[in-house]
Amino acid sequence: MSNLDRAPVPSVCGGRGFVVAEPVRELLSPRRVKLGESTEVRRLLPNLGRRMIGAWAFVDHYGPDDIADEPGMQVPPHPHMGLQTVSWLHEGEVLHRDSTGSLQTIRPRELGLMTSGRAISHSEESPTSHARFLHGAQLWVALPDAHRHTEPRFEHHPDLPTVTAPGLTATLVLGELDGSRSPGTTYTPIVGADLALARGTDVRLPLVPDFEYGVLSMSGEVHVDGVPVLAGSLLYLGCGRTELPLRAESDAGLMLLGGEPFAEELLMWWNFVARSQEEIEQAREDWASGTRFGTVKGYAGAPLSAPALPRTPLKPRGRVR
Repeated sequence: MSNLDRAPVPSVCGGRGFVVAEPVRELLSPRRVKLGESTEVRRLLPNLGRRMIGAWAFVDHYGPDDIADEPGMQVPPHPHMGLQTVSWLHEGEVLHRDSTGSLQTIRPRELGLMTSGRAISHSEESPTSHARFLHGAQLWVALPDAHRHTEPRFEHHPDLPTVTAPGLTATLVLGELDGSRSPGTTYTPIVGADLALARGTDVRLPLVPDFEYGVLSMSGEVHVDGVPVLAGSLLYLGCGRTELPLRAESDAGLMLLGGEPFAEELLMWWNFVARSQEEIEQAREDWASGTRFGTVKGYAGAPLSAPALPRTPLKPRGRVR
């Protein structure tokens, strides 16, 4: 659950001045980024056109990758602060270790939720004996100021509530949908749901008008409010919707991401979410000196080193570029 870009671009997110307060259909294309030794991801957020959807501040989609003869995901220990990470799989397994002592294998449609709070470090790897295919999404949720210095923790929820309709099964990852609620801890009004649609399904999903939404296509052919959304792309939908039309041309998998527009402006660089350049600089120094973020035990390899900070000051630029 890391940004492994060795030249990460600073991004200021949040603030409601750039929220689209009406329904839109804004298709976002991914940027391809290497994650570890053998995994390439498609980065949808932050994007050239948009940086957040509610409190969702980072979205990677990867796979399906054939890793039968490969090590699979190998992400060394690295730090986080000011955010939650969400591990979500459709195929394969990921072994999570962190500096609180957590050791957990995450499997398809099980929620791995890590709250970094003030500081945590973790690693992610495919187990030595692993499934042939690896396919999933990695997401970050920004923590509001009142909770961003909380104690770090990890949650694993193997059984999650579902909402069903003819041809549709929606698994609640975070937040609430149509009266069902995920057991995952949240700090802002938010929703994350995994949608499995059978071929030929034509359904309308209930939404909250005050939330802004986006849909990440994981697999298959689907039309979202009439827009064809291919696997590995994300459709931003704006606010003001009470329902969302979905039509599946084949068996398909989607992730619905939404929430109340994030009121605070925040600064995101590498694996840190902060409010100022000084906080980012201090976090980088603390990670380099081995303080504050703890130690991940059991990973067979050295921790990641932090990339160099940009030479120019990190400047706020709002929710969109």
